[in-house]
Amino acid sequence: MSRSSATLLMAPDSPQVPSSGRAWSSIRLELATTGEFPRGSASRAYMLRLPLGLDDAIDEATMRDMPARATVRRFWPSQADLSGHVITTPAGWAFVYDCGEPILQPMPPALRLGKDVLLVEPDGSRLPFRIVSVLRLN
Repeated sequence: MSRSSATLLMAPDSPQVPSSGRAWSSIRLELATTGEFPRGSASRAYMLRLPLGLDDAIDEATMRDMPARATVRRFWPSQADLSGHVITTPAGWAFVYDCGEPILQPMPPALRLGKDVLLVEPDGSRLPFRIVSVLRLN
């Protein structure tokens, strides 16, 4: 009786994207250049977990199927961390923190490494953030 086996080799940098083209990703956004922070600030950031398609756009069908997986965490050195969910509303995407109302966010069509995103802070101010990492989770 002979046995046969197969080995699948993948390049370490290849993202593992399901055949549907959808993959959950961890996306880190850091404060970009502002008047107060001319070099930006890595300690003022957001971590998002969202499903992205092959075009790096948020996959709305997957969001509808598994909304609890779409999360946001805001961390700032002088304030308590805020955690919550990313939701879709008739007006667009919003962050809903565990302790507050939804904050509408003008998300770009694609979440690509190096792209700047203008986010609305809990106090209503708008600040620029840069996408500094996109890590495929599945």
